[in-house]
Order: sequence, then C-alpha cells, then structure tokens
Amino acid sequence: MRLPTNRLPTHPGEMLLEEFMKPYGLSARKVATMIGVPANRISEIVAGNRSVTADTAHRLDRLFGMGVDTWLSLQAHYDAALALQKNDYSGIRQYA
Repeated sequence: MRLPTNRLPTHPGEMLLEEFMKPYGLSARKVATMIGVPANRISEIVAGNRSVTADTAHRLDRLFGMGVDTWLSLQAHYDAALALQKNDYSGIRQYA
C-alpha cells in the first residue's frame, strides 16, 4: 500500500495529547509520573519530536488501555510516511 506523500499521518503524540491528556486535564509531567518515565519523554512525544517506543507503548497501554499495537502502529505509519517525504526511492527497482 502506498501512503500519500502530501500529508503525514497523525503522530502518536498528537493522539496522546488530543485524545487523552487534554480531555483528562493531564500535563506531560503528570502522565510521565503515572507511567514512570522522565517528563521530557512525554513532552517530546507530544511535540512530535520523539517516537513512541515499545516500552512507552506498553506504559501508555497500561494507563489508557488503548493497546500496545495501536500506539506502535500509529508510530510505524508516521515513520513510513516521513521516510517517503524525506527520501527518493524511485531509483530502486523491484527485484522479486
């Protein structure tokens, strides 16, 4: 499946901010404390400057119940689209 290159999918940090932190009135520091990570990790994720790792996905799943696979899938889709924007793959010919 080819992703559109004109718009990036939602970064998981945006989902975290808009769907969980804002509605529940949670700061990055509060979320970080609740899941046992440094506050800058959550701040950077919410700003779109850091990826959600498997460890963070497990922690967010325990807190919000959204599912590890969902967090990781959001990150993978974002990363794949970003790679298409940053790199030219047109010179690679299909082999198989």
